[in-house]
Amino acid sequence: MTLAEAVRRLKPCHRASGLPGLLLITDTARLTDPLPAVERLPKGAGVIVRHYDSPDRACLAAAIMAVARRRRLVVLVAGDWRLAASCGADGIHLSEGQAASGRLAALRGWARRRGRLVTVACHSPQALARARWLRADAALLSPVFATASHPGTAGIGAMRFARWCRAAGLPVVALGGVNRQTAPRLAASGAAGIAAIGGLVSR
Repeated sequence: MTLAEAVRRLKPCHRASGLPGLLLITDTARLTDPLPAVERLPKGAGVIVRHYDSPDRACLAAAIMAVARRRRLVVLVAGDWRLAASCGADGIHLSEGQAASGRLAALRGWARRRGRLVTVACHSPQALARARWLRADAALLSPVFATASHPGTAGIGAMRFARWCRAAGLPVVALGGVNRQTAPRLAASGAAGIAAIGGLVSR
């Protein structure tokens, strides 16, 4: 089963308007050049541009936007609403720390005026409650399963993920260790989508 097929089997308890159910997250360590993976995404999928430390981040975002327009992908930029605005992205993805900082007036104003998406990274029920209070369009809850991105962390687990997801009050996307083997365990969790780092979402 591909992740795209797994997404089609999800039964969301909250639906995210405008946000695809399948998201690729770029990463400087595990996906140095994300463009080939972006090119392989199914039409209508989404990309979250991280690559925080890349000196050419603006150029990378512009290149991803060029592919996205051609393939009808949704693009969010992580952590920088000004870059998201300048490259014409569909929204912004906030870290848990950014969401907790309280310094979001300019970002929220841009998102509201332009009708852009806002998603938030979450690792706990408290973070999910904050994302709901911020009226985020969705939360990315991680790590669901053990993953190389969080070495030594066992993961939330499918059952606890489902409980948190159903109590969140907003759409929740599963992230962390979600692959072709583990994704079927989320079918009845209430998740609104699946996100993965690297080329996993294109397989």
